[in-house]
Amino acid sequence: MVLAAPASIAVVGGGVAGFSAVRELRRRGYAGALTLVDPAGLPYDRPPLSKAFLAGSLDRLRLQLAPEQWYEDNGITVLADTVDKLDAGNGTEAPVLALASGRDLAADVVLLATGARARRLPLPGMDLPGVFTLRSADDALALQGHLASGAHLVILGAGLVGAEVAGTARGLGAGVTLVDPAELPFAQAVGPAMAGYLQSLHAAHGTEYGRGAAAGITSDGNVLRVELADGSRLSGTAVLVAAGSEPETALAEAAGLAVDAGLLVDASGRTSHPRIFAAGDSSRRLGPDGAPGRRFEHWDAARRTGEAAAAGMLGAEPPAGTADWFWSDRYGVHLEVAGSMAVPGQTVLRGEPGSGFMVFRLDLNGALAGAAAVDGGTAVRAARKLIESGRILDPVLLQDPAVDLRRLARAKP
Repeated sequence: MVLAAPASIAVVGGGVAGFSAVRELRRRGYAGALTLVDPAGLPYDRPPLSKAFLAGSLDRLRLQLAPEQWYEDNGITVLADTVDKLDAGNGTEAPVLALASGRDLAADVVLLATGARARRLPLPGMDLPGVFTLRSADDALALQGHLASGAHLVILGAGLVGAEVAGTARGLGAGVTLVDPAELPFAQAVGPAMAGYLQSLHAAHGTEYGRGAAAGITSDGNVLRVELADGSRLSGTAVLVAAGSEPETALAEAAGLAVDAGLLVDASGRTSHPRIFAAGDSSRRLGPDGAPGRRFEHWDAARRTGEAAAAGMLGAEPPAGTADWFWSDRYGVHLEVAGSMAVPGQTVLRGEPGSGFMVFRLDLNGALAGAAAVDGGTAVRAARKLIESGRILDPVLLQDPAVDLRRLARAKP
């Protein structure tokens, strides 16, 4: 059985989940030995990789989630190393991490915050020079050198990463062709009305959009050719495959932990092993009925699960859950989304497409389930409170731009 305050904790993974966990452990007064292991060393932020960092307006140092001194001040050892193997043991003894450097690291409790990797498509030509995925700072730097004026980038996938990179590449002067199998990409995440507005931004900024699925990539000198399933062809000087991500669960699977399209955890991040926890993109929370829930891949979800796991490792209750929230930036437009825009119910629009435009999703009972807004961070924060309250709302109030959502959120039911 795990002690409420283990003498040592090792965190595998330096994304926002791993960083949030070590920060929360120290915030809660944990005084034991704390080690974070990641091949990149100091944890850094991922959202800017498709935007400011890719554009060159944010350097590697400012990408860090905290300066090196912060880890020293908080007694956190950061190892720039790779975990090759996790020996979980039988639960009565400390798990052991075998590092690529040859060192073995034992810790009373281990947190796996291994994140996700970019999904590779099973295409001929995926390994050709000039074909990229984007998940790490090194990936962004490699792609950055192919986005100068005169270059032409073909992007396979119009989700968050694909759309954001399209905006960044256009800003750098590169031509862009965006390809996706969906007629209206992102509609499930933001609702059809908001997705339609976001889609219109591509044409407005000179990004070509085509519907289709890639069948293969070939090289012809300095030109890459993408063949689509319908037989048509696209040409570019570089190709970005932005087809989503897959959870990094190899360590967990080899250690015998329960995995089902993600490392299965409870609300405290506890896995099927009493001394091993998990958080972030690689984890998938079990519901009250024991069924795995959705695997979230957003920054805020990673932060919250990292903090929940920190509480769990100390034997404390995790913080109360909040509505899901994420953001995206493309072509100078800032989008925020809270809750779910895909539940059965009613859609309510506020304003016209452009700055201030909002889309609400009410469930079948009339409670707010989701909200998406352009340049509306304050309104989205209020919407999150309304979602978490579960209150039944009048659609007429939601669609009226004169109604202050903050006051609505503060009002008594």
